Amino acid sequence: MMRAGGLLKLVVLVSVLFVAVFLAFELFESNVNFNLGKVFATKPQHHRCGLSKSCPENHFAFKITSGAASVVGPKMCFQDNILMSGVKNNIGRGINIALLNANRKGLKLLAINRLVGTPGKTGELTKSDSFDMWSGDVNLLIKFLKEIEDGSIVMMATFDDPATKLNDEARNLIADLGSSSISILGFRDNWVFVGGKGIKTKSPFEQHLKNNAETNKYEGWPEVLEMEGCIPVKQE
Repeated sequence: MMRAGGLLKLVVLVSVLFVAVFLAFELFESNVNFNLGKVFATKPQHHRCGLSKSCPENHFAFKITSGAASVVGPKMCFQDNILMSGVKNNIGRGINIALLNANRKGLKLLAINRLVGTPGKTGELTKSDSFDMWSGDVNLLIKFLKEIEDGSIVMMATFDDPATKLNDEARNLIADLGSSSISILGFRDNWVFVGGKGIKTKSPFEQHLKNNAETNKYEGWPEVLEMEGCIPVKQE
């Protein structure tokens, strides 16, 4: 009986040891696979300007955001380059404008210059400014608009109040850039727009949100507007 009992205890002990070793190997293998998974995990694909998807070939990527009330300023991105933002300290109350010279030749130059690390001659920011439409001089905006060169891409975003000082001349000049909503832009409206000098049709890149006390997200201001898209490269 004693021998049988001892043999049974030995069998139980060996069985427990076997299970413990098996579980230890399983745990080790699981940790190895998990760590390898983290090492070889595919990183999310980056799209220029953080777009939801990449633009087709021969297109420029952009994203533009309006200001939030009178607190957070607008932001403009073009081909992964931040053109205007609060961080860059080049925005202001009213209408913010960025001008770019972009064509097919410029797209090729931009790609080459990124490889060699030198600034491109086209496809980049040529001029930017902000115009206070609450207490500023609308004539400064009119002068700026009249000096835009043909073929320029024009990006605009509002911050706080974009319309109090706007007159018909300024509105007509912006309409000539392809805007459909500039004629009805009002006090504290939010508006983002991408057009061009010499455009023959109305731009598809425009959003406008009225200042409405019943629907405003912020007290006295509507919700922030964000627009992204792909601009076809001008064919020469």
